[in-house]
Amino acid sequence: MSDTTTTQVEVPRLKVKYDTEIRAALKDSLGLANIMQVPRLEKIVLNMGVGAAVAQPSLLEGAVKDLTTIAGQKPIITKAKKSIAGFKLREGNAIGAKVTLRGARKWDFLDRLTSLAIPRIRDFRGLNPRSFDGRGNYTFGVTEQLIFPEINYDRVDTTRGMDITIVTTARTNAEGKALLDAFAFPFRKDDR
Repeated sequence: MSDTTTTQVEVPRLKVKYDTEIRAALKDSLGLANIMQVPRLEKIVLNMGVGAAVAQPSLLEGAVKDLTTIAGQKPIITKAKKSIAGFKLREGNAIGAKVTLRGARKWDFLDRLTSLAIPRIRDFRGLNPRSFDGRGNYTFGVTEQLIFPEINYDRVDTTRGMDITIVTTARTNAEGKALLDAFAFPFRKDDR
């Protein structure tokens, strides 16, 4: 008789909420015929551009360390695609870092983003509801990495901003916004 132990994997809180509540509610509210048509999260991409890394490569090391701490996985280094003389940039220079979150890390990050990080933004009045790309994907920027509680304020060499892109399977901006609204995403109430 073999002694096998099964490890119980904990399912992220937001994924359980999506599967049990949000998915069926979105199917009804969007008037979709099939449950498989309901938009879902595909991935979350964090991108940190460090243009000053051309002159000072240590800034890129700090950005990689910060993104590793925030995302829980090692980012890849992005390189310049072409030379631009005005920016003293040569093709192949390292100018940023990005990380793509999928699976359980995606759900955990979204949970931490909406419940912990976004409320820590100074003078926060809501995210722009018009920052969708036309296919239901949402991109917004944060000006400093200090909003994430994992970052130790005393060990930060400089404040860096980043772009966060939430990629969904939605076909339109309205479907993408409905999905993010279901996750209680803090959109600004526009009166324009």
